[in-house]
Amino acid sequence: MTVDNDLDAGLPIRLLHDRVLVRMEGSEGERRSTAGIVIPATAAVGKRLAWATTVGVGPNVRAIVSGDRVLFDPDDRSEVELHGRGYVLLRERDVHAVAAERIENDSTGLYL
Repeated sequence: MTVDNDLDAGLPIRLLHDRVLVRMEGSEGERRSTAGIVIPATAAVGKRLAWATTVGVGPNVRAIVSGDRVLFDPDDRSEVELHGRGYVLLRERDVHAVAAERIENDSTGLYL
């Protein structure tokens, strides 16, 4: 398992099986559209997927490495606090997409 530097300072952590530990990007509060319109946190939107950065992966994870950006459903997450910071624990099968420079443009991905 690989773990990002921000987790190395405290207790050793070993993710098991196909678990992926991610750090959420941005905040869940108000956001701004590409046109500059402020959308309040209380605005009702349809089911929206979220991006996060991978900080650790378990030994059976096949398609994700530490540092990848992953797309997942925030309703299917388990939150955990480590060393005073909030993280999300996912299974590899709960990840919808991976964004990384090592991914080839013409590859179809891996079926999980």
